[in-house]
Amino acid sequence: MGRCRQPKQVEAKVSIHKGTLYVVATPIGNLEDISKRAVVTLARADLIVAEDTRHSGKLLQRLGLNVPMQSLHDFNEREKSEAIIQKLLAGKQVALISDAGTPLICDPGFRLVQRAIAESISVTSIPGPCALIAALSVAGLPTDRFLFNGFAPERGSARRELLESLTQFTSTMVFYETPHRIADFLADAVAVFGGGRQACVAREITKLFESIYRDSLGNLHQLLTSHTEFQRGEFAVLIQGAVVAEERSRAEHSRLLKILLGNSLSVKQAAVIASEISGSGRRELYQLALEMTQNRRSGDEQ
Repeated sequence: MGRCRQPKQVEAKVSIHKGTLYVVATPIGNLEDISKRAVVTLARADLIVAEDTRHSGKLLQRLGLNVPMQSLHDFNEREKSEAIIQKLLAGKQVALISDAGTPLICDPGFRLVQRAIAESISVTSIPGPCALIAALSVAGLPTDRFLFNGFAPERGSARRELLESLTQFTSTMVFYETPHRIADFLADAVAVFGGGRQACVAREITKLFESIYRDSLGNLHQLLTSHTEFQRGEFAVLIQGAVVAEERSRAEHSRLLKILLGNSLSVKQAAVIASEISGSGRRELYQLALEMTQNRRSGDEQ
């Protein structure tokens, strides 16, 4: 018999697929706000990375989930991110959550997401609650453009320096604040922007004692300092942007013409006097006065 041939050794090529990092939004107060997609994602994850495992553990318990957890906060993110990245490279599915709301919005996770992107790991958002957006939607201030500033500096001088840099910013400004700093923040805002600037203080959004205060900065500061119980909880402060010169000028002209027209002056007479007082063009003021008169007549006819 001839020698039995040994079968050829074929090296098996194993394809290792990378996992996905899911950035999952969780409730900022009311637990009913969690989405079905968020629950399913957390249930299917191999690992949940949380800002505070004790806090988030209560949420998972309420949802009936038993998934391994690991902490990731400001003090250990640099150290822990690499090990999490290795799990993702090995094909594990990881969900990133914060104590409340959408991760990375004034919460840890930036370094982890940045590293995942660098390793071509899929990063997917599971959107949901966010105090910033919730406050904007109910503030009654312009939302077409806004500037989110997160938490203002704790030191008064640094805080005022930040606010002073925004005095000419024309869009709505949003800040987060804490109970022990809210009164000082509003005091500095009044000093920098003026007490008449419109603003909104949203407290404990979606929680049992949710309160939305809309008024001038001066009145809001007085309200919170005279009622210490209103200083409890978590805050989002929204401040109206600076009115651009053209809009301010039109508003001032309108107020002046309203007074003059209200004293039985004709459109032409009102425009002449308003021009002398303000120094603005007579033709521009005549057109504005005519427009105001026509609008008033239309309102009376209705």
